[in-house]
Amino acid sequence: MLTQPRRLGAYGLAAAIALTLLAMGAGWWLGQRSGANRSAGDPRQTILEKEINVLVQREERHESSDTDRQRLLELLVGLGRQQEAIALLEPMADREPERWSLRLMLAELRRDSGDPTGAERELRQILSRQPHQVEALQLMSLLQLEQGKGSQALSQVQAAFTAATTPAIKPQALGLGLLLAEIQDRVGQRPQAKATYQKLAVSFPQDPRPMVALALLLQKSGDTPAALTALTNAKQRSGKTGNADPVLDQLAANWSMQLLRSQSNAAKPKQGGGVASSPTVQPALGGTQPAPGNQNP
Repeated sequence: MLTQPRRLGAYGLAAAIALTLLAMGAGWWLGQRSGANRSAGDPRQTILEKEINVLVQREERHESSDTDRQRLLELLVGLGRQQEAIALLEPMADREPERWSLRLMLAELRRDSGDPTGAERELRQILSRQPHQVEALQLMSLLQLEQGKGSQALSQVQAAFTAATTPAIKPQALGLGLLLAEIQDRVGQRPQAKATYQKLAVSFPQDPRPMVALALLLQKSGDTPAALTALTNAKQRSGKTGNADPVLDQLAANWSMQLLRSQSNAAKPKQGGGVASSPTVQPALGGTQPAPGNQNP
């Protein structure tokens, strides 16, 4: 069976981490498209072109398996041949309309080839069957934001989130809420985004993702202490033995170092002034406190 490719994060670092935690993984397009920069004389490209020819001939003889089509699609995208990839994928999506993942891939290919109208058309077909399909709404929102239609993206996702939380909270409410908060932040509604994350944290008390997303928002807002507190909360929710989480630990360490540097800089004497005392910085998330003299200025 043809599997759904994974995509690059749509909304930058904060969304990438939050949505990766949401299991909207990243990297498929980057991995497949990396070959598009190869020169015509690259021997690896020659080998791949030959493989494409074999797979195309197999498809023309109606002898292709799903695995063959998956491989052919990856090669075409990887070599920057989007139009051929679209031609391969379009009849597959038409034959199996219930497989929304095929239509989603087609929408991404159309967007990638500079056809946002065609991409939106594909996504509307998905959303007409599944109005709350998070990944389709994610890509639709990205397209709308790219075209300056932030209010339209916001209202569409807000409606889906409201439906997923009324009268009772449904499982898809988490993904929709994370997407809603990201859009709220993108259109300049950061307080509303913060409130949405906090609401999700209450509604899903065992899930670390709302707190991770909140931490990223707080850090972006310049409130590093509050961001570190949110990360600690997220670790406690993760359920891992000893609350060990390499990704969150590294993030917390980076933020702690930034906080330490900013406080050290603030403590430096101003020109013509006295020497300010250095603040004591508490270690975050179980880290060790730097010894005096080893702190970065």
